Amino acid sequence: MNNFTYYSPTEFVFGRGVEEGVGAKAAACGFKKALIVYGKGSVVRSGLLDRVKASLDAAGVAHADLAGVRPNPEVESVRAGIRTVREQGIDLILPVGGGSAIDCAKAVAFGALYDGDVWDFFCGKAAVDRALPIFCVLTIPAAGSEASSSCVISNDELHAKRGTNGDAFRPAVAFMNPEITFTLPPYQTAAGVTDMVAHICERWFSGVGAVPVTDHIAAGLIRTLIDAAPRVLENPEDYDARADIMWAGMLAHNDIAGCGRALAPKGRAGGWESHGLEHEMSAFDTSITHGAGLAVIMPAWMRFVWREDPSRFLQFALDVFDIEPIDESDEAVEDAVTAAIDELQAFFVDMGMPKTMGELGLHEQDIDAIAETLRATKGDVFGAFKPLTIDDAKAIYRSAFADPALPSLDEADGADEE
Repeated sequence: MNNFTYYSPTEFVFGRGVEEGVGAKAAACGFKKALIVYGKGSVVRSGLLDRVKASLDAAGVAHADLAGVRPNPEVESVRAGIRTVREQGIDLILPVGGGSAIDCAKAVAFGALYDGDVWDFFCGKAAVDRALPIFCVLTIPAAGSEASSSCVISNDELHAKRGTNGDAFRPAVAFMNPEITFTLPPYQTAAGVTDMVAHICERWFSGVGAVPVTDHIAAGLIRTLIDAAPRVLENPEDYDARADIMWAGMLAHNDIAGCGRALAPKGRAGGWESHGLEHEMSAFDTSITHGAGLAVIMPAWMRFVWREDPSRFLQFALDVFDIEPIDESDEAVEDAVTAAIDELQAFFVDMGMPKTMGELGLHEQDIDAIAETLRATKGDVFGAFKPLTIDDAKAIYRSAFADPALPSLDEADGADEE
């Protein structure tokens, strides 16, 4: 187990109706005016925004709006929020939404305290060391932004999607009511679960060997998601399954699944290769849902790199899917690893996620353009489990256009039993 520093300062208020306590909590902390950050309508249609505003009003906390934040939030929305903060004396940033709203809010929170342009933080010209306080009301379990030190923003002018990290903008309080997620469309639910699994896998395949206590936490989270996702897709109002998914999504990205796996004590475990590859896809076409892109690219990455450390993939196969090789031969190892990767992708597909790049609306002739923005973001070589060149990345993208013949989960389980 490598040295590590684990920091998770967020207070979690979890359960039915907790969003109605936002105002009282804000007032008790001494806040006077909140900027409410939200997306394109669902929080309005559901009545959630009205409940949050009523809570603030009842507690005497004034508020302003930053509305219309899109998926893959764009830097212009952040700049608009920064202007509002400065003009209206905002002292609390309050996203009501999923990862897009929360990431936009995070960028507003640290950008408002910076004299330069907020994009400086996303191209390496500035580092985050302070931010306005953030409360959040989570509506879409997926990104884990409600407790993470990550923030990802798009820049359409540059065709770029980049992230920055900093403990200063971890939310102070996260209000998490699983009932809010009952009305999530199945596709959004599935994309969110896929993103959670990817957050765990990025840390698992970090280039560091076994860390049993962390590995068991990580595998348990994935197994919980594999159990809960079909239940909510069959019955969207299964409260306990929704609660499991919401809580697992937070744990997947607050770094607990990476403790002891990072190369530096204050670093994040893993090279985040799948996320890097996918970010350029959804920067190229902003209509691509992040989780859907990961459902395609992460299995393709796994198939490309597993031979770098078969033992790590065998541990994943055993701990997550109870798959073991029948003997120690190279062929048996390959069969076991391939079966685990296939079963993971079958889980994504059975939830309604795409299998191929073509299903995302991309074409093989797009690869060069996507790879060039990847080079600008990641450099000529990137990755921790297996360093990848840009030519490697292109090979992974090309392989993801192929349609793998996957069994359903039931068929895969039956094959394992045989």
